[in-house]
Amino acid sequence: MNNKPIDIIKKGVDEIINEDLLIKKLNSSKPLVIKAGFDPTAPDLHLGHTVLLNKLRQFQDLGHSVIFLIGDFTATIGDPTGKTELRPVLSNAEVKKNAETYRQQVFKILDENKTTVKFNSEWLGKLSAEELIQIIGSYSVARMLERDDFKKRFKSNKNISIKEFIYPILQGYDSVELKADVELGGTDQKFNLLMGRYLQSISNPNNEDAKQVVITLPLLEGLDGIKKMSKSLNNYIAIDDNPKEMFGKIMSISDDLMWRYFEVLSSISIKDLDKLKKDVINNETNPRDIKFDLGIEIVSRFHNKDEAEKAKNDFLNIFQKNKNPEDLELVEVNTMPLPNLLKHIGFVSSTSEARRLIAQKALKINDNVVNSIDEELPEGIYLLKLGKKKFIKVKITSI
Repeated sequence: MNNKPIDIIKKGVDEIINEDLLIKKLNSSKPLVIKAGFDPTAPDLHLGHTVLLNKLRQFQDLGHSVIFLIGDFTATIGDPTGKTELRPVLSNAEVKKNAETYRQQVFKILDENKTTVKFNSEWLGKLSAEELIQIIGSYSVARMLERDDFKKRFKSNKNISIKEFIYPILQGYDSVELKADVELGGTDQKFNLLMGRYLQSISNPNNEDAKQVVITLPLLEGLDGIKKMSKSLNNYIAIDDNPKEMFGKIMSISDDLMWRYFEVLSSISIKDLDKLKKDVINNETNPRDIKFDLGIEIVSRFHNKDEAEKAKNDFLNIFQKNKNPEDLELVEVNTMPLPNLLKHIGFVSSTSEARRLIAQKALKINDNVVNSIDEELPEGIYLLKLGKKKFIKVKITSI
């Protein structure tokens, strides 16, 4: 028996405001406009983002239209959500570069034919001072200070910029502009999502159905199992990670966190997941083997099944045997400073990350800890090991 649309949408969500209106909208003959906004504050999407993207894809599969909104204008303000300090502002060049990466990556999950990519600078950048004042004048400072992160900062005498008050209002105005029927976001975005619903009610005071339904989804913990997955915390799995790195990161999570990843990332049914949990409790299945299945599923989603199986075999050959690999593929590179080399071979996403890891004594060359950050290796063949899970054999040649 097929699930009803509402049952499909409810799976894995945290809260729906309000469910009766959502059912009414889903039962109408009109395709709904589903909105989700992403501020391009970092160059890569990670698995934490895919919790939301997977839900958007479910709406698409049900016949609805998705607006993937890139908050290029709001990103220059900075989302204050969860911040205890004033957040540094990104330059327009940084935002533009990150936004282009998002556009390249998002269609690994979403159906490109059913997705409209929008940038909120299209309308927010054209607002006159008079229009902006009229929009922000619809909300009071007292209401804004009810927000938890603002309340904490206000009580502790930490700075709150006026522009941070403006951020949720502008995000809410996006929903007015796009006439969104539904907006999705993480649980930490509830205040901002409700702002859109509030501003829509002002724009359409006599039409309750014009207000968007707010759906919040759980935040995915990072590899540490404690904090939200974040590039800045270096506890993330990027959807552009190579298969070996992605599989290795998944295998590094704790057994307890594994179940959480199954719940929010896997397509496995609740019934089958409950059975896996019982098998582990009854010592009928090794949790490591179940984690293998999770790794295969996720790597296959962003690469393919063959690469996922190869990543698994590489993991078994290298990590389970607890020895340096002797049969690694030899990669030939020109001589360059170590930070550039680590970035070139895909061990890190930036030279600044490489310098930080080298300074932390995380890099070994031929089993010797590297102390010189900007060292250049002479010609020869070397075994590089970064941390416990990244190995590569390189042949250095002169330019």
